[in-house]
Amino acid sequence: MSDTKLFSPAKAGAIDLKNRIVMAPLTRNRARAEDDAPYELHAKYYAQRAGSGLIISEASQISPQGKGYAWTPGIYSEAQIEGWKKVTDAVHAKGGKIVIQLWHVGRISHPVLQPGRADPVAPSAISAASKSFDGTSFIETTTPRALETDEIAGIVEDYRKATLNAKAAGFDGVEIHAANGYLIDQFLKDGANQRTDDYGGSIENRTRFLKQVVDAVTGAWSADRVGIRLSPFSNANNITESDPQAVFSHVIKLLNGYGLAYLHLVEGQTGGPREVPEGGDLAALYALFDGATMGNNGYDRDMAIAAVDSGELDLVAIGRPFISNPDLVERLEKNAPLNPLDPDTLYGGGEKGYVDYPSLAESAVAAE
Repeated sequence: MSDTKLFSPAKAGAIDLKNRIVMAPLTRNRARAEDDAPYELHAKYYAQRAGSGLIISEASQISPQGKGYAWTPGIYSEAQIEGWKKVTDAVHAKGGKIVIQLWHVGRISHPVLQPGRADPVAPSAISAASKSFDGTSFIETTTPRALETDEIAGIVEDYRKATLNAKAAGFDGVEIHAANGYLIDQFLKDGANQRTDDYGGSIENRTRFLKQVVDAVTGAWSADRVGIRLSPFSNANNITESDPQAVFSHVIKLLNGYGLAYLHLVEGQTGGPREVPEGGDLAALYALFDGATMGNNGYDRDMAIAAVDSGELDLVAIGRPFISNPDLVERLEKNAPLNPLDPDTLYGGGEKGYVDYPSLAESAVAAE
């Protein structure tokens, strides 16, 4: 057993964590097709992973318009609230904590996934030339429609309602997904935002939508129950920014006024290289934030221990290893081997590759 700080208790705002290992949000495309609601299968999956200090749920759309992939869950209907309540009850019964990631994909969608086969929306009518999933195959995203200025308040209101729904579903808090080339990130970065109104142009204008979302979410639930995920240097979904250090320094200074539970940064490229571009400085961004800091991207045991023990980070979010290792925290603490991941069962399907990965104890019994 290790006495490293990584396995010691921590706080993220008002949320008490039994250790500093966070299960990162992981899209698995297993919501019910008819209503995008989670159900008993999800409760089993998340409860298996309740040994983490905190679970961040898979990204969940705040409205039908916010959807970009088949079979992703929402948090805007009564059926979805009821489904998520099964999940939160199951996690809490195992002594875990869970927040839901609030999501609007913006331009990373396709009319076949939108209400009335409408065009997806974005800050500007600029195609991401990225990929979505329609339930059969990966398809190229279409050119979005630029949001009218007077439409933006309605999306902000959807975030507020989703936060209230998350509270009703029994979550311990929410995470605002402002990363990886989705709608909030599209407003922040100049490669996707070429607006000429109050939401485009200057850094202050491009952060206006984010500020309004944070205002709405923290108005619906206390700020110490709200985290946020940013990806300053990531080009995920073909998004670009000419001066990310300046933009995200401004963003983090703005966020300090709220007293958020944590700041969750994707370090480098989402699911790819950890290097940042010339002029980028992750340590400087973390240093700007007044609350708990959480790093994400390719962390293994040694990296996580070093980051937390050194004080560089308060928390470390780990993604794919949690898929194939429901008891990942125990395995890391014991420095035990990890189950291999089956890439063919990542997206869609049922129990296979979702709730059937063995724990250490189950593997030991099977070996007898």
